[in-house]
Amino acid sequence: MKRRYFIERTALAAGTLSLTGFSVLGRNLVPTPSFRLNYAPHIGMFRESAGDDPLDQLHFMADEGFRAFEDNGMADRPVQEQEAMASVMKERGLRMGVFVAHKIYWNSANLASGDDEKREEFLSQIRNAVEVAQRVGARWMTVVPGHRDTRLEMGYQTAHVIESLKRASVILEPHNLTMVLEPLNFRDHPGLFLTQSPQAYEICKAVASPSCKILFDIYHQQIQEGNLIPNIEACWDEIAYFQIGDNPGRKEPTTGEINYANVLEFIRSKGYTGILGMEHGNSQPGAAGERAVIDAYKQVDPKP
Repeated sequence: MKRRYFIERTALAAGTLSLTGFSVLGRNLVPTPSFRLNYAPHIGMFRESAGDDPLDQLHFMADEGFRAFEDNGMADRPVQEQEAMASVMKERGLRMGVFVAHKIYWNSANLASGDDEKREEFLSQIRNAVEVAQRVGARWMTVVPGHRDTRLEMGYQTAHVIESLKRASVILEPHNLTMVLEPLNFRDHPGLFLTQSPQAYEICKAVASPSCKILFDIYHQQIQEGNLIPNIEACWDEIAYFQIGDNPGRKEPTTGEINYANVLEFIRSKGYTGILGMEHGNSQPGAAGERAVIDAYKQVDPKP
């Protein structure tokens, strides 16, 4: 029996239940947070512990003290499932993190090309993403400008991307929504237009909209450029979201070379109250591996 159903049945039988610092009446659980920062697991990360049902997985995340959740594929879920997940997130006090807002062109140019049809396709998907965001209570959505156009000089490509993002910002601004641009590393995703944090910073400054900011993925930027804390500092006023993964391997913190205790303490010291997506795999299999992920975040979470 999964924990959620055990709690529900026990609570119904006993009326109320005290469980590690929070009270239970039926399913209305509001656990005491276990972390100082807002780490966001994703569906599948705790499948062995919580089962395959996304709703059970959300309950498990909340039970473990997480206050946020992200789902790259949320826009592709049926509306009924989106609404059910939103209901659980509201019930359990989970903030919605990013979802991917549009089709990503991994092997051919779209926004960098300046092609009108590709631009309109992107803008149409942004309009649809507004509906998804409103349905699930999201504030941020991931945007990846796609592959480089190898027939054009970089300056032309940059101008094309900026123009598309300006038009997308016009769609997002009235709804107080933000697309976050994610630079991706050359090793995992060769040939993409957007790869470095200074490049993303330059583009966001040119777009000049609160609806266009940076998603600083620490894993990608460790591979692409390193120098993490100085680059975070330099980009700070344009960063709206972080994602986490250690290198090599893209697993949980403490499994690679990144000093996450220092990086996360720096982010906390800057007064960051946003979400940090746990966009990585688990280094060990099974429920024990899932517990190792949770323990790793407790280890690197900034201390009081």
